[in-house]
Amino acid sequence: MKSPGAFFVSYVTCMIVSGTLALSGERIGSQAFVSDLLSRMTIEEKVGQMTQVTLDVISKTEALQDRPHELDPEKLRRAIVQHNVGSIFNVVTSGHTLDHWNDIISAIQDVATKETRLHIPVLYGIDAVHGANYTLGGTVFPQALGMAATWNRDLVRKEGEITAYEMRASGIPWNFYPVLDLGRQPLWPRVWETFGEDVYLTSAMGRAYIEGHQGDSLSATGKGAVCLKHYIGYSFPITGKDRTAAWISERALREYFLPPFEEGLAAGATTVMVNSSEVDGIPGHANYHLLTEVLRRELGFFGLVVSDWQDIERLHTRDHVAATPKEAVRMAVMAGVDMSMVPLDFRFYDLLLECVKDRSVPISRIDEAVSRILWVKYQLALFEKPYPDKSLNAGFASKEFSAANLQAAEESITLLKNERRLLPLSKKMKVLVTGPAATMLSSLNGGWTITWQGNREDLYPKDKPTILAAIQTKIGREHVTHVAGATFDKVLDLAGAANAAKKADVVVVCLGESTYCETPGNIVDLTLADPQLQLAEALMKTGKPVVVLLLEGRPRIIRQITDGARAILMGYLPGMEGGTALANVLFGDVCPSGRLPVTYPRYPNDLTCYDFKSLDSADGKAYNPEFPFGYGLSYTTFTYSDLKLDRTTMHVRDTLRIEVTVTNTGSVAGKEVVQLYLHDDYSSISRPVRQLKGFSKVYLEPGQKKTVQFTLTAPSLSFIGQMNRRIVEPGGFHVMIEKLSADFLLE
Repeated sequence: MKSPGAFFVSYVTCMIVSGTLALSGERIGSQAFVSDLLSRMTIEEKVGQMTQVTLDVISKTEALQDRPHELDPEKLRRAIVQHNVGSIFNVVTSGHTLDHWNDIISAIQDVATKETRLHIPVLYGIDAVHGANYTLGGTVFPQALGMAATWNRDLVRKEGEITAYEMRASGIPWNFYPVLDLGRQPLWPRVWETFGEDVYLTSAMGRAYIEGHQGDSLSATGKGAVCLKHYIGYSFPITGKDRTAAWISERALREYFLPPFEEGLAAGATTVMVNSSEVDGIPGHANYHLLTEVLRRELGFFGLVVSDWQDIERLHTRDHVAATPKEAVRMAVMAGVDMSMVPLDFRFYDLLLECVKDRSVPISRIDEAVSRILWVKYQLALFEKPYPDKSLNAGFASKEFSAANLQAAEESITLLKNERRLLPLSKKMKVLVTGPAATMLSSLNGGWTITWQGNREDLYPKDKPTILAAIQTKIGREHVTHVAGATFDKVLDLAGAANAAKKADVVVVCLGESTYCETPGNIVDLTLADPQLQLAEALMKTGKPVVVLLLEGRPRIIRQITDGARAILMGYLPGMEGGTALANVLFGDVCPSGRLPVTYPRYPNDLTCYDFKSLDSADGKAYNPEFPFGYGLSYTTFTYSDLKLDRTTMHVRDTLRIEVTVTNTGSVAGKEVVQLYLHDDYSSISRPVRQLKGFSKVYLEPGQKKTVQFTLTAPSLSFIGQMNRRIVEPGGFHVMIEKLSADFLLE
């Protein structure tokens, strides 16, 4: 049993790889500059800096009708000169070429730096959530859930580097990413924007991305600012639908949902975006406790907090916590929001001016917010270099970037079933390719791709292969037959698909979801659409081996076809190189190494995460998924041995070193994800049966063995105690790696 004593700790030191608040030196160096500039600003100029509008506001209205985009010079001056707007974001209807982005940003900065009194540059932002997805021809990676499935920090860090480079080449310095919400509610339509359900994995991937994107200095060539989304609790709505209420206790919020944001701040994140919905009845944009008491005072965040789309106004129109639009503005600013994504007009500007003039918002709060905005601009060197760096254009979408993207897609693909070692397929086989995802690049990419919903197939690049095209290239068109069979939600030709299957050696059926983003992706049933399941069943009845490829942003239930499939591959949303990557894995040119970053449920009403509690397992069936978190097969086999702890008793200031030997006992080279889990035997708060506390991805040739090492410190053993503070309690702990385990005691 544990002693009643406990140690209080800070989470910033709790990750195995811990960090310090970055950019602190640059922050100190910028204070004099920001203070001087602030002292010379009028109230109107300050309020303008807190106002963010979308590109639509300064564009010709014809652009909204799918005509070539053009800025409207008169609207541009109205925004920047008359309303002193400090930030612009987004696209209009779809992404732009690199050259057009350069023209847009240059025109905006011309007005801001040449036609305004103080020459303050505009801070431009965009949702580059899986690469430069709004710059045509950019490097578009797997969506975050797929990147998490690689369990490869280096690849996520490289994605951050490449995205920042291509954004800066476009002239855009501010990225509304990474999403550090936890994907623990599989119905939620933004699961694919997360790094999965686990605290440690999300924190580690978030840190790696931030390190790559921001580097050591935001002013360095090819680096930019990130924005952590969506602070906090947004991803766990009780209904499963986007922008609906979450019921999360203070302890659960601090135990599960806050740590990834803490780690992101420790990695040096400079901006944060607010939760669009509410937690325990308090809308995110009115939550003084979370935005000021926790984020600012507890965590010491000194950067910029920006609202999400139109969410300050929604405090009045939707949430009904503000009686008037003006009260909504006052409430949000006093809660801790520094910049309003208005986004389609200047009402925030006008109403906040009224609040300042009637003193319902003190000038000290305005100065505080504007100082943060100017600080971010200073860190990005926008006062010195407001224009796009065209020297970066030569490296845009380089072969090196494409190779990293392909590797990320390949390592994300997760082999979930391989009965009688059907995979890899022989390149001499006759293959039927069918299913709605086989011929669409949008199915490989999902939302936030060229357009908001990612559904404009006509805008996708012609040089990137679909799954069908990639398979045809891999084994020759003469070996491949294609029948559509079904759309995502409609049966087309089951008989035709079945007849074609009878003439093939193997069937590859590409199932999944049509593209969606945010609220349009809400569903009422997690089960995959019935027409697709009917197609798979019709193919299985032919007796031919069926390989199921899943292209989906959340784990859609496939119980009725799991047993009949000979092989199942989870592709997630693998990006522009996804077709090539899937073909490489299918035919054995790449050994699959992806592992699930979420639990894949078996039944619609059994949505249990892997880190459930003993209380949940009273019936012995607490965790009965189709495929568990961390799971994934390979074309080779790995054996674990010699789990060793350097001590069996540790003190609170000690470091526990753990090592295990992994051997490739198969016949092909492969990568294995070594996963370290921990169980706390007894504690004052009930604890999960296991929690991920470390992972490492290793490459092994056949017969090769490696010793993998981990370290744990006392803060790694911490949890949120009864007083809602992070503590460590003495007692016994259980370490688990694969099927091996060992115990130690914390004194």
